[in-house]
Amino acid sequence: MAAARRARAGDPRAGFRRAADEQSPAVPQGLIRAARKSGQLNLAGRGLGEVPQHVWRINLDTPEEAQHNLSFGAADRWWEQTDLTKLILASNQLRCLSEDVRLLPALSVLDVHDNQLTSLPSALGQLENLQKLDVSHNKLTSIPEELLQLSHLKSLLLQHNELSHLPDGFGQLVSLEELDLSNNHLTDIPTSFALLINLVRLNLACNQLRNLPADISAMKSLRQLDCTKNYLENVPSELASMASLEQLYLRKNKLRSLPELPSCKLLKELHAGENQIEILNAENLKHLNSLSVLELRDNKIKSVPDEITLLQKLERLDLANNDISRLPYTLGNLSQLKFLALEGNPLRTIRRDLLQKGTQELLKYLRSRIQDDTTSPNEEPPVTAMTLPSESRINMHAITTLKLLEFSEKQAAVIPDDMFNAVRSNPVTTVNFSKNQLTAIPPRIVELKDSVCDVNFGFNKISSVSLELCTLHKLTHLDIRNNVLTSLPEEMEALTRLQVINLSFNRFKVFPSVLYRILTLETILLSNNQVGSVDPLQLKKMEQLGTLDLQNNDLLQVPPELGNCETLRTLLLEGNPFRTPRAAILAKGTAAVLEYLRSRIPT
Repeated sequence: MAAARRARAGDPRAGFRRAADEQSPAVPQGLIRAARKSGQLNLAGRGLGEVPQHVWRINLDTPEEAQHNLSFGAADRWWEQTDLTKLILASNQLRCLSEDVRLLPALSVLDVHDNQLTSLPSALGQLENLQKLDVSHNKLTSIPEELLQLSHLKSLLLQHNELSHLPDGFGQLVSLEELDLSNNHLTDIPTSFALLINLVRLNLACNQLRNLPADISAMKSLRQLDCTKNYLENVPSELASMASLEQLYLRKNKLRSLPELPSCKLLKELHAGENQIEILNAENLKHLNSLSVLELRDNKIKSVPDEITLLQKLERLDLANNDISRLPYTLGNLSQLKFLALEGNPLRTIRRDLLQKGTQELLKYLRSRIQDDTTSPNEEPPVTAMTLPSESRINMHAITTLKLLEFSEKQAAVIPDDMFNAVRSNPVTTVNFSKNQLTAIPPRIVELKDSVCDVNFGFNKISSVSLELCTLHKLTHLDIRNNVLTSLPEEMEALTRLQVINLSFNRFKVFPSVLYRILTLETILLSNNQVGSVDPLQLKKMEQLGTLDLQNNDLLQVPPELGNCETLRTLLLEGNPFRTPRAAILAKGTAAVLEYLRSRIPT
């Protein structure tokens, strides 16, 4: 301390510098005094454009009180101060960090997340006691090589920056247990990652990775690997040897098949939704004895193998929005299953009303059918068929027993009259005309108005909703995703029982105003359009609305009053160009987003 005082006394600017700092209300002297005792200083959210010099010199300079010869009690003896070990500078406006960070060699935690940093000082490499470094939510484009000298670093958080590459020697950080590189611009990762043998959690989500190096399998301690939203077309077979892996996230990639993971005996969660997986093989499943969550929604899976029943610890199975037409009834024997999602599949043997009764009722039904099941799961159900000019078959079994009128995946420009003729006096509740080339809604749909509840026109080329559709007064579910709609007719207000509408992947530029007047709506799916705004006051009147999906639109701002829509349980806003709420808020979920928005309402 004496040496530090002499050094300061010899600096003619030192007195002026400290005086200038004290004029700033950003860092009260009381905080500095407390930090000398506790070894911890929290300066988060103080609007700092730079870190005051006396913060860096907190353990070198004589306290101001001592300069005035004030009397000290035993608790205030500054010469017994504690070295600063924890410094939090988060949520300020810092554009750079001074090389003077080296003056705090005892630091074990440095948190500078949510600033405007474009680079890091090389002096960070001298903080040999540093164990946690959080520089997430900044504008970093590179990492200094000196950072790799931090041999005791256990947690390095770099998410939400602008990194396009990492130093080759990254594997020198051998003590790392947690590494978050999500939401950057990385196209590959260094092979030296193989040296990170103590790494437990690795997050590579939301980058531009096209492959993973096989060396990643050397991370023998890795329990959680997140590769969500990259461009992965396959996963290296070496991944199968990662015996410690418990959670694997591969959502939103370009996978065509699931990896085979024979040695991953501890794997509890496998998330592979929103890929291009067509086949689910027995080999993908039979070794995963510990699996409790299997998420495969939004793929192109056509069938589920009987081996799914080997996953006796499965608690959540999400198969929504695939091409599954039949399920193995033995699925009912999964005794731990608490959640089973099947919506959005062309299931022929399970009626929608049964799907809506919940997982336990569905499992009960599947178990009841095991004894009756004389056909193999992959066989077609028995049908009474007649040949149409298009060589399609009319499934009379589906019409009479399942109350289902189906003409999907035929690439047809029109629905043959024979389909409607076949209905005759049989009341159908479900219509599936998805995945064709329809440019308009068939006028004869009006003939079903007294019975139909569920209509699917998804994946066609429909440009407008006809008035005939607006007469289906019993309609509860309407799926018109992946068409070319730009508006909805005001006459849709007559659909007074409508609960769910899916308008994703169309061409809406404005939120369809008629939806505000359909007060029975519980779910509005409007993702992947070009919607620029919503009216929060109108939405608040929709007291049944629980789910609103506005992902990947053109929302430039989110009105704070949306926070008053307290019936919303799911609000999805990712992928829009607005600046606030920031991604960190969105990641916390709907309740946190609504609370944040309410806090922004002008009073």
